[in-house]
Amino acid sequence: MKPWKHLKRMGLPLAFYFLYFLYFLTSENLYAASLSGLDPLIGKQDAVLVADNQGNILFSKHENTPLIPASTLKILTAVLALSHLGSDYRFHTDFYLDDGNRLIAQGFGDPLLVSESLSAIAKTLANQFRSIHGIILDDTHFAKPLEIPGISDSFEPYDAPNGALCVNFNTVFFQRAGSRFVSAEPKTPLLPMVMSRILNSRMDQGRIVLSNKQGEATLYAGQMLRHFLEKEGITVTGKVETGRADPAQNRLILRYVSEHRLSEVVEKLLEHSNNFIANQLLISVGVKVYGPPGTLEKGVRAAMSDAEKVLKTNGIQIVEGSGISRENRMTVLAMHRVLNAFISHRHLMGFKNGVFYKTGTLDGVRTLAGYIETRPERIYPFAIFINTPGKTADDILMKIRTSLP
Repeated sequence: MKPWKHLKRMGLPLAFYFLYFLYFLTSENLYAASLSGLDPLIGKQDAVLVADNQGNILFSKHENTPLIPASTLKILTAVLALSHLGSDYRFHTDFYLDDGNRLIAQGFGDPLLVSESLSAIAKTLANQFRSIHGIILDDTHFAKPLEIPGISDSFEPYDAPNGALCVNFNTVFFQRAGSRFVSAEPKTPLLPMVMSRILNSRMDQGRIVLSNKQGEATLYAGQMLRHFLEKEGITVTGKVETGRADPAQNRLILRYVSEHRLSEVVEKLLEHSNNFIANQLLISVGVKVYGPPGTLEKGVRAAMSDAEKVLKTNGIQIVEGSGISRENRMTVLAMHRVLNAFISHRHLMGFKNGVFYKTGTLDGVRTLAGYIETRPERIYPFAIFINTPGKTADDILMKIRTSLP
């Protein structure tokens, strides 16, 4: 029923009806008029959009201009993962024994397989055997080589490579203690195989990134597993090497299921803006949609298909899922569609001063997207893409917040 018909049936005076009608038409327009003061802050290489939770756009400028989204792209990756895998999905890792009493670890892309996970795995396996003759590592669930645009061969954690069987985000955290190096994480040993990388870094403390060259990252996962098995009193002889599991011939002795639901993985992804997690999820979505082995191309194809068919936008062109590549492009109008799809999961984002948010930073790029919540029933999705070097999104966000009821 239209509001004025409802009022007419109540027999209210004409003047009251007129005032209500005027308010009904202009309340959101008043907010939009206030937001028009944003114009001077928005350059030619910038874009801004503000909407309400009914889908009404209150303000937009350059909304159809494709710009670099930087790490706000992770919101799209989160939407894809939650849509295709489900918020309760848990990654798993399988363990087999072959006829030669060798342990085979088969990875399926768990982004949160860490030292504590391997410790729990070793404790469980200690009930299955007391000795093994070698460890075989099966990382074939993801294709190789797996190259991510924007990822370089540096020591920085944001350049960590992806793979089906990775431990500790393919990074090693260390520090100097006197004349020697030690682990900076109490539950993670500093393995001899990484010492040359640490020395080459010429750092006294920090993180180094393992590479996929000659299987380094996968072999590191195997050596870490060996450490925790031996810590549980299991004798490990023979080699740690890459290979393949054969479920038809090998005996499955353990399926380790992650303690983290996908919603928790997404929360960590957004909290730490972790590029490694983002692309693990994107590749896993590609596997879900198109089957193994996982490739970046399959993940990107799934993302572009959803953009067109589900989000109903052609304002997205991506080459990976973290936002680290400057080849990624998105319009703020497309981000608006993404935010609408993510609104029920907004509590997984960072929160400060009434704003659920995700930031993005590259050289000369500052982006910000999320939701301003003035009251529980007042939620305003917004996207600010600044591609003008030297500018920030802070002033624009402040102006938006002070313009909303």
